[in-house]
Amino acid sequence: MTLEEIRGQENTMESADRVQSAGAALEELLVAAKKQDYLTVGVYESAKVMNVDPDSVAFCVLATDEEYECDIALQIHFTLIQAFCFDNDINVVRVNDIERLADLVSTDETGEPKDAHCILVTSPSANPWKDPALDKLSLFCEESRSVYDWVPTITLPER
Repeated sequence: MTLEEIRGQENTMESADRVQSAGAALEELLVAAKKQDYLTVGVYESAKVMNVDPDSVAFCVLATDEEYECDIALQIHFTLIQAFCFDNDINVVRVNDIERLADLVSTDETGEPKDAHCILVTSPSANPWKDPALDKLSLFCEESRSVYDWVPTITLPER
């Protein structure tokens, strides 16, 4: 085994640990933001918030799974949301387990599951919300961008 192969294995293991750590931080962030009522759930609802008050958006989560990968309209929305987030210095991540994500953000008042394809964590501009999980995720996104992974994919921890 060459030195490059050993370093490649180490980097793969470090990367997997980083993604797992980011997944736990994302779960913490979503639970805390939900308690504070700082979540906006749904593609259209998120677009409205971004249009009206982009400075209040602290973090963006885009979620899909195999069922929706071929949904062209959803992919166009994702592209537009990502572009908006990049232009406004908002960190963006992808999650491939939409059902797990929907469980975390729960249901609406009617008991129907919410559209969890896009979730924004917001923070009032006048009194910014600080959360250690948000700081961890911001660092994760910054590290990912340094290796040209502009929208990193996070795996949520198993229940």
